[in-house]
Amino acid sequence: MGVLCQARLALGAGAASNSTNQVSSSTDPVLSLMLEKGIITETEANKVQAEVDARRTNLAAAMAAEYAPPPSKWLISQNIKDMEIFGDLRLRYEERQETAPEVATVKNKKITYSNGKIVDNRERFALRFGLRGDTLDDFYYGFRLETSSNPRSSFVTLGSSNPDPYGKSADTVEIGQAYLGWSQWSWLDLTAGKMPNPLYTSSMVWSPSISPEGLAEHLKYTVGPLEAFVNFAQFLYQDENPNEATPNLGVNGIVGQSTENIFQVAWQGGFVYHVQTNLSLKAGATLYQYFNLVQSTLKAGGQSPYFGDNYVGEGQYAGLTSPFPYNGASGYGTGGILPGYMSANYPNNQVGLDHLEVLEIPFEINYKILRLGLNLRAFGDVAYNLDGRQRAQMAADGYKAYLQSVGGNMKLAFPVQGDDVKAMQLGLAVGNKDSLGMVNGSTAKKHAWELRGYWQHVEQYSLDPNLLDLDYMAGAENLQGFFAAFAFGFSDNCIATFRYGHANRINQKLGTGGTGTDIQQINPINSLDLLQADLTFKF
Repeated sequence: MGVLCQARLALGAGAASNSTNQVSSSTDPVLSLMLEKGIITETEANKVQAEVDARRTNLAAAMAAEYAPPPSKWLISQNIKDMEIFGDLRLRYEERQETAPEVATVKNKKITYSNGKIVDNRERFALRFGLRGDTLDDFYYGFRLETSSNPRSSFVTLGSSNPDPYGKSADTVEIGQAYLGWSQWSWLDLTAGKMPNPLYTSSMVWSPSISPEGLAEHLKYTVGPLEAFVNFAQFLYQDENPNEATPNLGVNGIVGQSTENIFQVAWQGGFVYHVQTNLSLKAGATLYQYFNLVQSTLKAGGQSPYFGDNYVGEGQYAGLTSPFPYNGASGYGTGGILPGYMSANYPNNQVGLDHLEVLEIPFEINYKILRLGLNLRAFGDVAYNLDGRQRAQMAADGYKAYLQSVGGNMKLAFPVQGDDVKAMQLGLAVGNKDSLGMVNGSTAKKHAWELRGYWQHVEQYSLDPNLLDLDYMAGAENLQGFFAAFAFGFSDNCIATFRYGHANRINQKLGTGGTGTDIQQINPINSLDLLQADLTFKF
């Protein structure tokens, strides 16, 4: 037995074979010698080997348990393949000034001219925080919370909560995105819910903060250097429920209601062409259409704001003798003066979608100067309202009727401005490697920088006034100007950005239509100046 103990000790020291079934084939010299001299039998050797293997296994398991990381306290469904936390925190100082047209005053037989104006100096912040990832069976998902209930800006002004200092009434958090998608094949992608904008577009047509709601279908196909894509979208623009309500049920007074939900539909096709490794072209064409637009009446009803009514866009400007000559903010309905149902005494509709069928063509050229480590991008967007002349006709008729009804200055009535149906943007961006998009916060990299500038021209009857960007161009039409920005990355997730913009009224006969709930508006805006300094932290 003493010899057997020695064998066990030898094997315990690591000299035993890894095989427990055929010890005679072991290369271990101690065990082979014992078997050869007949000191132990093969059965006894197998028994010793089994004991050593068991001890080894137990020791390895104990060491693994001792040094293993603690189990996660997050319990995630086995159906989730991956999950990513994303978002950003942005701090902003902003100076914004809007001026009205000149007013002539006479004092002591001396005529002086001055502009009415509104000036905002604001400290602001915006927070966006979300989860996104993939699940089994080729599904994906996304969810994002963000500050502000305004769909066209996530920024909240510090100190704006009422009535108490340091209040929280303005610092609300809303659901900004909630969507599901399916992408089983590389050429097809389907998305449903409140989603990131699925279209190739620009800030001229869509505010970057908007997450449209509905359905979207994406198709793509690659042939050599050419990548072709097609996007379709069916967005629910306004839910008009109840769609049907018989009289005397308390809906729309006592007359009931018969309406349809309003949809915005987009048809888009485009391509990316890689000319060479450092040069590529991208372009697309999109047609936007609106369905179920019905002019509001006592019978049809409809919910404010009245998207189905005629767009006028002139605010309440009735001449310098009116009590509030430049007050034109948030005009929704027709006030009973023009065709359409009364809406909170706002006579001139600022949000109407009548006669709006927009063709948009965005494009960009990307070029990398490899020896200098620079990226260049020339970009632009052109849009045309195919039904714009009729939209202009209805606006001219509506404003003339308004002036007559309030005893305004009839000299302000204007002939149909049927050529004001275009919009365009042209710009250039330059930055070091992989930095383009930093101005918009879409990328971040330590010591990266980007300089971006563009000129923009949006005529009165060209675009959907409810989608225009509030943060940079006040969400108004009939304005043109330039915009410049510089961004620098302090780290891989911290960006400093400086912006400046200036715009003027295009057609002096017209107001500056549109409605922006972010700031007080003047209509017409004669000029706009904007200065912003941002600090962004990306998750």
